[in-house]
Amino acid sequence: MFRKNGKKDPELFQNVSEGLRRLYRTKLFPLEDTYRFHDFHSPALEDADFDNKPMVLLVGQYSTGKTTFIRHLMEQDFPGMRIGPEPTTDSFIAVMHGEQDGVIPGNALVVDPKKPFRKLNAFGNAFLNRFMCAQMPNPVLESISIIDTPGILSGEKQRISRGYDFAAVLEWFAERVDRIILLFDAHKLDISDEFSEVIRALKNHEDKMRVVLNKADQISTQQLMRVYGALMWSLGKIINTPEVVRVYIGSFWAQPLLVPDNRKLFEAEEQDLFMDIQSLPRNAALRKLNDLIKRARLAKVQAYIISSLKREMPSVFGKENKKKELIANLGEIYQRIEKEHQISPGDFPNITKMQELLNGQDFNKFPVLKPKLLEAVEDMLANDIARLMAMVRQEEAAMPSQSVKGGAFEGTMSGPFGHGYGEGASEGIDELEWVVGRDKPTYDEIFYTLSPINGKVSGAAAKKEMVKSKLPNTVLGKIWKLADVDKDGFLDDEEFALANHLIKVKLEGHELPSKLPGHLIPPSKRDIQVEEE
Repeated sequence: MFRKNGKKDPELFQNVSEGLRRLYRTKLFPLEDTYRFHDFHSPALEDADFDNKPMVLLVGQYSTGKTTFIRHLMEQDFPGMRIGPEPTTDSFIAVMHGEQDGVIPGNALVVDPKKPFRKLNAFGNAFLNRFMCAQMPNPVLESISIIDTPGILSGEKQRISRGYDFAAVLEWFAERVDRIILLFDAHKLDISDEFSEVIRALKNHEDKMRVVLNKADQISTQQLMRVYGALMWSLGKIINTPEVVRVYIGSFWAQPLLVPDNRKLFEAEEQDLFMDIQSLPRNAALRKLNDLIKRARLAKVQAYIISSLKREMPSVFGKENKKKELIANLGEIYQRIEKEHQISPGDFPNITKMQELLNGQDFNKFPVLKPKLLEAVEDMLANDIARLMAMVRQEEAAMPSQSVKGGAFEGTMSGPFGHGYGEGASEGIDELEWVVGRDKPTYDEIFYTLSPINGKVSGAAAKKEMVKSKLPNTVLGKIWKLADVDKDGFLDDEEFALANHLIKVKLEGHELPSKLPGHLIPPSKRDIQVEEE
């Protein structure tokens, strides 16, 4: 449809998934197809890529606990699972939800239009014989799918014997998953050549990457500090960016801790990792939108590179020599395109990989630049994506809070084993006595030195005492608001004791509550609080 001024009406979409699918098919795919994007970078996207659940990809050397980690999350064995100290998982296993337990082999999996794996067909039989889907009814898998991968080995021989391009397969998955978890074993921290190659292949997906330093309960605190430092140094050399990847330290299985010294650290780290995984369903649409934008930017650059090479080719003689010269000078072509079209250097594909791929191409068959195709993608990025962003926010607001449920995620949600239970502001939560009362005699001595009038001290008098804690005014202001339960601008002996208790909570490194919990309300004020509610 066109308006009177000749401009097209904006696209109307039912939901974000359908919008992304239509934009890809009508605007981005024609550009990709024309300039051979699928031969150089990534196969075309399928409908299932836009509709599938969030996926988590686990990558690591053999015996780092990848399969055990999945078992820990789900609290259930899955079909085809094998665990051992030797390299046991020799296949890519997509662990997905299904009504019945069962295994679908790779060749059957890549012809199923409902699964997002059809384009893996390109990696051939050697890979498909090592790929399967384990289906099972499990509450965790109702929200996410998990991809288990073969343990990464060291040495050239093992890499050759795989029979397929292992790094390329992982890169294919990395483009489509929502989270990549790299697992390391704290007990034997070595990064093999193949693992280094794999991490470099995932370099464009650092935003999805998280690192787990597993089996950390097997070493002492001092050794753990050294191992953590060595891991960060090694990763810094491989990833080669100033930003530090988020590392979670712990022991991710349901067994007693061998060295329990760092229990609190492991609990906090596990909680953080679980929260990160639980946020995936909520952010799935945004991740797909982000990946489509990344893909569109690369497709534009691909169009400029291919059309530039075509433009430089002679019409009759010396074609082969010119092709070699253009491949050798690809860096200069990159720079020219960068200046001519104001494109960021970070949007260009890896030059060495691009040169290798160009060697097998016939430059004479490359198409010239077609502005209309590029304009469609520019319009998509400038207008359609902005509307979809607004729809993402609307969908998030309309949906109930989506998060991963079941399995290990339930164990730390509530009850006495919930994270932080009985600590900080939660101390005394299930006790009959008022927890502040334990130290009240000490606080009372200070209270009566402040010359209370009618049993209360003023804000100015309380301030002189509270600032001795050296906490910032913003924190002390919050403590005052929480402690002044009856909101009269003064503190009686119970409220003063409460203020000091909250100062102690903060000084011990815990967070203050946004609202005073019921167990901290002074006994004489509990009726006031009930009336207010």
